[in-house]
Amino acid sequence: MPAQREVDEAKIRKQVDKIVEGIQAKDLERLKQLYATDVVSFDVEPPLQHVGIAAKLKNWAKVFTFFQDATYEVRDLTLIVDENVAFGHGFGRLSGTLKNGTATSGMWVRATFCFRKIDGDWLIAHDQVSVPLDMPSGKGVTDLEP
Repeated sequence: MPAQREVDEAKIRKQVDKIVEGIQAKDLERLKQLYATDVVSFDVEPPLQHVGIAAKLKNWAKVFTFFQDATYEVRDLTLIVDENVAFGHGFGRLSGTLKNGTATSGMWVRATFCFRKIDGDWLIAHDQVSVPLDMPSGKGVTDLEP
């Protein structure tokens, strides 16, 4: 019989799979089920933080307006799981066909997910997406690959 931590890790990995599915379907209702209501998100897009489920979904809705179809990929996800909290880090890439018909391979970003077990479900309480910074130019570096 698997240990509880293994069971929880498998559930969290399924949640991450659901994030991928929700983004690719551009389905805000599906994504809403994956976040804690008080989620705090540090995304690549301003402002510095998006607080609450409405702000997080508004950010996804804005992203979806740019895409005809979208593909999302998570690579090298590492998870640390405790009884009621867990965190993971890896790389993510959003790509697809833009509304103007242009195909984009997207850019790889660094991603961190923090989960809380709420009423038995693992929900995202915090996420952060970032790109490395080129110090001399002050600009984000978006052409790196894992």
